[in-house]
Amino acid sequence: MPAMARGAAFFDLDRTLLPGASGPIISECLREAGVLGATKVPGEGLVFGLFDLIGETRPSMMLARQGVRFAAGWNVESVRQAGVAAAERLLPRIQPFALQLMEDHRRAGRPIVMATTTPYDVAAPLGRVLGLDDVIATRYGEDDGCYDGTVDGHFVWGRGKLAAVEDWADEQDVDLAESYAYSDSYYDQPLLGAVGHPVVVNPDPRMRFMALLRGWPTVYLDVPPGVPKIAGVEPQKALLAVARPEFFAYAQFRISGTDNIPSSGPAIIAGNHRSYFDTVALSLALGRRGRPARFLGKKEVFEAPVVGNLARAMGGIMVDRGSGSDEPLEAAAAALDAGELVVMMPQGTIPRGSAFFDPVLKGRPGVARLARMTGAPVVPAGLWGTDLVWPRNARVPAVWNVLDPPEVFVRVGESVSGLHRTEAHEQDDIATVMAAISRMIPEADRVGDPTDEQLARTFPPGFDHDPDADRAAT
Repeated sequence: MPAMARGAAFFDLDRTLLPGASGPIISECLREAGVLGATKVPGEGLVFGLFDLIGETRPSMMLARQGVRFAAGWNVESVRQAGVAAAERLLPRIQPFALQLMEDHRRAGRPIVMATTTPYDVAAPLGRVLGLDDVIATRYGEDDGCYDGTVDGHFVWGRGKLAAVEDWADEQDVDLAESYAYSDSYYDQPLLGAVGHPVVVNPDPRMRFMALLRGWPTVYLDVPPGVPKIAGVEPQKALLAVARPEFFAYAQFRISGTDNIPSSGPAIIAGNHRSYFDTVALSLALGRRGRPARFLGKKEVFEAPVVGNLARAMGGIMVDRGSGSDEPLEAAAAALDAGELVVMMPQGTIPRGSAFFDPVLKGRPGVARLARMTGAPVVPAGLWGTDLVWPRNARVPAVWNVLDPPEVFVRVGESVSGLHRTEAHEQDDIATVMAAISRMIPEADRVGDPTDEQLARTFPPGFDHDPDADRAAT
């Protein structure tokens, strides 16, 4: 039986693995190594800024091609040392979901290769620190330890990049039809058209049109899979920029403690669940920190017309409680590993009947498991009054209640301490998180003995329940 063909994964560097150009950092390191003069080339910053904005242009790449001659006489070892320094500074800038995507290919047994126009001696050190299998880059000719002003092999750009990749694939017995290629650049069409799985990343304007024309998928490696961008901005971030409590005239928001939400890095925001309006209230609190977050939500939300598509565009994570699948927690863990916020309601669903008014909050295992999987801090958030805006027995929020709007509290506490983060102490950790959330809820507003009307508001529309039986069961 013949061996199965082996594919590889080829990644461009600038505006693909990195959000923008590597040039400024490389130039800085070359100056520090004494290769370039201390004075910057006039217009250098403008060229790099334009590249970050619109990607590669033919004039800029022709300048890069002439740079080979400009490098004549440079000491090769000094350039390699500059490459090592540049790798250290570029590594933290690699897009977070690029690292996870590379790991997916690694698990599938595919070699991971950087294919870039950047000179090999400054690109190869970054490939090594990333653990890549190889780097395909423009190699400069050498003579007696210095560059001689020529290209040794292909100038790795456009069709030259495809030719260099084809040569590498022949040497490594890699089938391009089974391979993946990732790039932002219109000029990488030859390579993307030659592989079986082309993927457009953060496309420049012409590549965006080409991807649409050829049906190539488009991804953004600074946001979770499936999250789109409009004019370079993800929808949730755009909404956070304009979302203000005053736009919701039917609620009076009392938001406090948002400084406890980390300004950067991963965190699990854990809140109690009282209403469909909870997501709005928590989003307004997050808006004060300017950070998008990935909300875990039940399957029904994602299957709803319009709302489901919106939830996906916002980076929501679907939870199908009946499946028992670990996929939601794995997706949440991936977001946390990428330095994002994840929001979850450990109660899982809005409590019904007397359980809705129980001062002791009961949580599901997910929050403890996610904390154990990732080591991320858990930040408690107490919500109160959201059920007065949108009770469970109403199909829509009470948007007409603008003359006497109810108060809605969102109180964010310091990260939960005392978590064991072990399977043996899972129940203890759940209780610790729920107690921390409970402390964020205004004590004065708790309901001790709910009325029949208050109980009815905790059930879905049309649900037939017996208040007396509910109290007796509790």
